[in-house]
Amino acid sequence: NAAVVLREDTETGVTRLTLNRPAARNSLSFAMLGALQTALGEVAADAGVRVVVLAAAGPVFCAGHDLREIVSHRADDDDGRSFFDQAMRRCAGVMQAIVALPQPIIAEVQGIATAAGCQLVATCDLAVASDSAKFCTPGVDIGLFCSTPGVALSRAVAAKPAMEMLLTGAMIEAAEARRIGLINRVVAPHSLQEATMALAAQIAGRSAHTVRLGKAAFHRQRGLPLEDAYALCAAIMTENLMAEDAIEGIGAFLGKRKPVWQDR
Repeated sequence: NAAVVLREDTETGVTRLTLNRPAARNSLSFAMLGALQTALGEVAADAGVRVVVLAAAGPVFCAGHDLREIVSHRADDDDGRSFFDQAMRRCAGVMQAIVALPQPIIAEVQGIATAAGCQLVATCDLAVASDSAKFCTPGVDIGLFCSTPGVALSRAVAAKPAMEMLLTGAMIEAAEARRIGLINRVVAPHSLQEATMALAAQIAGRSAHTVRLGKAAFHRQRGLPLEDAYALCAAIMTENLMAEDAIEGIGAFLGKRKPVWQDR
């Protein structure tokens, strides 16, 4: 049985995780979510991984939850309630694991990303998409509002474009997704992997200690009132200034030389 999430480590410290259920449009079955959670846990604990790229096999990036699996559980004694609860909790856990991942994670979007697939893209720190990629939260079309994708979407883009996607279910092109801030870059399909890996390599060339501190601080402060956010980040910057890499980096800048990172 082929793994539903593939891991590939590169020499530059960039690890690729690839959703690998192309025949099922990489839909997030309970097993796929479990495999993704496991892979994220292994990467989080691996000091050799500096940046993560989340990619997908086949023409579709991710079609969201596996609706066939959901429908099959309507035959359960409780009409599927406990399975639905477990599936939604597991999906929420995966999304939170992406945010909590020490390393930055970049979505590499080659095709359509719908519902919880769009949620994955919105949750990643950065996203690079092919100009043929499309995005939507179409739950409203089938009587199932994309409430959990809305959590990630509303944190990635402004309220009005997020609500328009959620209320209409309309598919948006990559250029529009970039305009509203859902993705960072749009590139030609043939150069998608190259462009994503180049961005990943650029970040991987920084002090891993600094990048990890910074990602954690960014996500923590977003949920805080202004005064608390500044208190948190001022304390983190003080800690950062005491780190070996900050001493080296500032010294290198003032001495007009290239810094040599120790990642601490």
